[in-house]
Amino acid sequence: MNIAIVGVGLIGGSVAITLKEKKAVSKIIGVDKSDTNLKKALQLGLIDEETTLEEAINRSDVIFLTIPVDAILQLLPSILDRITHQVVVDMGSTKEGILQAVANHPNRGRLVAAHPMAGTEYSGPEAAIPELFKGKMMVYVDVMHSDEDAFDTVDAITEQLEMRTAFMEAHEHDVHTAYVSHISHITSFALALTVLEKEKSQGRIFELAGSGFESTVRLAKSSPDMWTPIFKQNRDNVLEVLQEHIKQLQNIQQALSEEDYEAFHKLIKKSNKIRRILK
Repeated sequence: MNIAIVGVGLIGGSVAITLKEKKAVSKIIGVDKSDTNLKKALQLGLIDEETTLEEAINRSDVIFLTIPVDAILQLLPSILDRITHQVVVDMGSTKEGILQAVANHPNRGRLVAAHPMAGTEYSGPEAAIPELFKGKMMVYVDVMHSDEDAFDTVDAITEQLEMRTAFMEAHEHDVHTAYVSHISHITSFALALTVLEKEKSQGRIFELAGSGFESTVRLAKSSPDMWTPIFKQNRDNVLEVLQEHIKQLQNIQQALSEEDYEAFHKLIKKSNKIRRILK
């Protein structure tokens, strides 16, 4: 089986590393708008060869789209136009808008929408790492619209990646990711902006930065080219979550402002219930 990876960065490159280690595919073909990324991917051994999108479609059995979601939205209809037997895997972080755009496409059955809940704050081919996906969740979205053989092909690859699986419909997926992923990035971006603003007047502030600060602000290193389209496509859900997040910040601000430390203690204790989810 030959696979094409469109977008040889963190996600695409990490898929390639694992499948190469498992000897699960015959050839991995790389496609990327950046010649630098393609050359680096070849040097690192992530891909066996580089080519154009047109050639990759013709010579592949499975085509992974691991590019920003705005690029997926733009390219997916034309890719579905060109395929015959091939399976296309959309691995974007938002689903509803993308799947609506191809809902009536005659080749919709060859598409499998999947979101690997894994990643780091880094991007590019150099960011690809082995076992990125091991033990993580692969969310399949609206698979009732995918052909059975197409889903089975992708699910076999998911097994090679050693991932757990879950199934959701598109709107449910986008709401859930807004709460557990997208708001985390916004919070990290905001914290980084806050501290950077303070640094202008007190330049030594980062000398005190420890592991707590680093873990909280780590996501602020994430690529704006990837995350701006995610926030654009999932705007309504992110705004809903952001409104609730601001409300909770205001509750904390009010308790502290009024020196109501009993209320402050209760808010922290209530937040500790997250232990039931994150153990």
